[in-house]
Amino acid sequence: MEVKISDSIKYIGVDDKDIDLFESQYIVKNGIAYNSYVIFDDKIAVMDTVDKRKTDEWYKNLENVLGGKTPDYLVVSHLEPDHASNILTICEKYPDIKIVGNVKTFSMFPQFFDYNIEDRMVEVKEGDTLDLGSHKLTFYMAPMVHWPEVMVSYDSTDKVLFSADAFGKFGTLDTDEDWDCEARRYYFNICGKYGVQVQNLLKKASALDIKTICPLHGPVLSDNLEHYLHLYDMWSKYEPETDGVFIAYASIHGNTKDAALKLYDILKSKTDKKIAIADLSRSDMAECVEDAFRYSKMIVAAPTYDGGIFPVVNDFLHHLEIKTYRNRRVGMIENGSWAPMAGKVMKSYFEKMKNIELAGTLVSIRSSLKDDTAKQLETLADEILA
Repeated sequence: MEVKISDSIKYIGVDDKDIDLFESQYIVKNGIAYNSYVIFDDKIAVMDTVDKRKTDEWYKNLENVLGGKTPDYLVVSHLEPDHASNILTICEKYPDIKIVGNVKTFSMFPQFFDYNIEDRMVEVKEGDTLDLGSHKLTFYMAPMVHWPEVMVSYDSTDKVLFSADAFGKFGTLDTDEDWDCEARRYYFNICGKYGVQVQNLLKKASALDIKTICPLHGPVLSDNLEHYLHLYDMWSKYEPETDGVFIAYASIHGNTKDAALKLYDILKSKTDKKIAIADLSRSDMAECVEDAFRYSKMIVAAPTYDGGIFPVVNDFLHHLEIKTYRNRRVGMIENGSWAPMAGKVMKSYFEKMKNIELAGTLVSIRSSLKDDTAKQLETLADEILA
């Protein structure tokens, strides 16, 4: 797919339509794009490489766009293998090419490659500039967005921000789908833990005149940049995007599901706000994590299991904890036939999270929903919506 950036900046990335799980955990039904770019000037700079799954296609793109010219620099924004697997490929083909990175890039390099690049290293730090001619790249460190060595580059001539994994999304470039949804799922599952660090990067970006954002995954962004910047600002502050309720449930024999669906109907009858619901056992876990962060309120319904909580719900809450879920109102429904424990386990998770307001009513079902617990669902709905 042809991607237009500018007369002097060319796209050489590739789509991966055969991958089933990104990072061996995220379902990517529409694949993933590995983005790479070349800046042509008095000096030529290649901006990152791609995953080893697409070495041949990427290298062909590189040779075609170079047209026999020799690149002077390879800028390594991020050392993760889906972007850096072909550093040696380019080093072996172009023995005089210089590798541009920061101190952390080069300290981590031997962990991935048994290859000496000491005579090729161009080490940069915050605010340093690489002069290519009319194009000048200025580097800004972005540690923990989402690895410690990450840096972004700003080309002041074409006003392009090479943003590493920031502003990325799942899906190949030729996929016709909503950016917000898959970028949100990408953000919260990959960068969600690092909201403070993303805020630091946004502050640096706010001082730049940016016309185009070139991420390492997903489409090049040049229209309506305010929209993308606004979403990233909101997401990284852990502010709800949608005023509504997300119901996340799991059910062994269908009784907890009945309660969750009953609550869904009650909420729909009481409000015009968006109500979403997902069966954690049958839904994409990454999408459930995304929805937990998207909505202002959440209710988790879980059966007791082995004296604790049903495993998939435990996994969901673990994901929320490590992604630093916060700033939400939360309600709970537990089910247990003889010794209900799910509520206790859920509460222990939420008490470790920041600024979580727990509803006063814990709906505790004994095996199946009865009139008294159905009334508790009404009370819980009122508390969540208050």
